Amino acid sequence: MDAINKIPTSLPGVFILEPRVFGDERGFFFESYNQQLMAQIGINEQFVQDNHSCSSRNVLRGLHYQVKHPQGKLVRVVEGEVLDVAVDMRRSSSTFGRWEAVRLSGENKRMLWVPAGFAHGFRVLSQKAHVLYKATDFYAPEHERTVVWNDPDLKIDWELDGEPIVSTKDRRGAAFRDAESYA
Repeated sequence: MDAINKIPTSLPGVFILEPRVFGDERGFFFESYNQQLMAQIGINEQFVQDNHSCSSRNVLRGLHYQVKHPQGKLVRVVEGEVLDVAVDMRRSSSTFGRWEAVRLSGENKRMLWVPAGFAHGFRVLSQKAHVLYKATDFYAPEHERTVVWNDPDLKIDWELDGEPIVSTKDRRGAAFRDAESYA
């Protein structure tokens, strides 16, 4: 069995990673990051920043991206469950404006690779969720942009079961058709 299983999504470059988990009566162990293994499956980027987010049920964060210093993100959930979403923001891409949603949880231990050129966001499905992600560039607030989460052109199915909890900044996100994008 491979140390990590790479599962393609509908968006070229975005994929799900399933690590090999070793478990017994004591608990479990798995490598959440191994530079050599990542290079073997096509992630050759250098990670420069680790982020940890804790959010309550129905919190919706995103859709965020940086127009300069774009970030690739390796996202995983260590506790709880989220619906993680990537949106292609590359005008030259055949999948420009398309999105992919993946359930990540502490239980399934899946990770999502979101390369630079995509907007990213998530909604918390469980009572609480701890989301960790590695980023390929540093956070640059002056270059951060937000596409509004409920954009009518994108029609993202957030699997809502009530009104989401969205920050003021994210509620003021740009419409996809007006948002800055990549070449």
